[in-house]
Amino acid sequence: MAKRKIKSELHNMIKDIKLPILTLDNRWHLLFDDQKTERILELEEKVNNLLKRQGKLINDVKDMKRLKKTLIKEIMMNMDLNAELDKEKDKKLDKNKKYINELNDKINKAMDELGDLPYLIRDANAELVTESIHVLYERLIKNRDRLNEISERINRLRDELEQKVEQKHELEANNAGIYSYMHDLLGVDFMNVLDSEYKHAANDKFQISI
Repeated sequence: MAKRKIKSELHNMIKDIKLPILTLDNRWHLLFDDQKTERILELEEKVNNLLKRQGKLINDVKDMKRLKKTLIKEIMMNMDLNAELDKEKDKKLDKNKKYINELNDKINKAMDELGDLPYLIRDANAELVTESIHVLYERLIKNRDRLNEISERINRLRDELEQKVEQKHELEANNAGIYSYMHDLLGVDFMNVLDSEYKHAANDKFQISI
């Protein structure tokens, strides 16, 4: 219910704003890629169908006006004001006039629909924008929460790493002190014997660089 209210309020805020057509926006497609919800797919199809309808009607009107112009020209060419029309020409002229009237009706209907389509496209696009913003904001929140988790994990690992580095330095210093003491106490030759014996027994465990 809360989400529906947010969407409704958002739609009321943006419905009168001049917005780009989302289905023609490459950045919108890149953001969603294969992550479109069923509702977004539904609204995307609605917008695209209205755009296709608009394009088709524009082309239909152009074709009908072109045909009408051809028919009128044909009528004018076959009309002889100084002589009676023969029956065949008369019949053809009547047919052309009737066809022109039909074209006029179709053109008028198409123009009426074309007058409504920009508003229908605007409203459908506003619905798509509303749904897209809602989905993107939910994704932003989800990403933000995930980023916080990752940042906390990185900070913990950084602290742990700093502790391990400090322990490493302490162990290295301790080993260096031990080795130096034994070296001074026993001498080089004896230490070489010990190094060889313990290295073999402990699998390199006591090999130390100083």
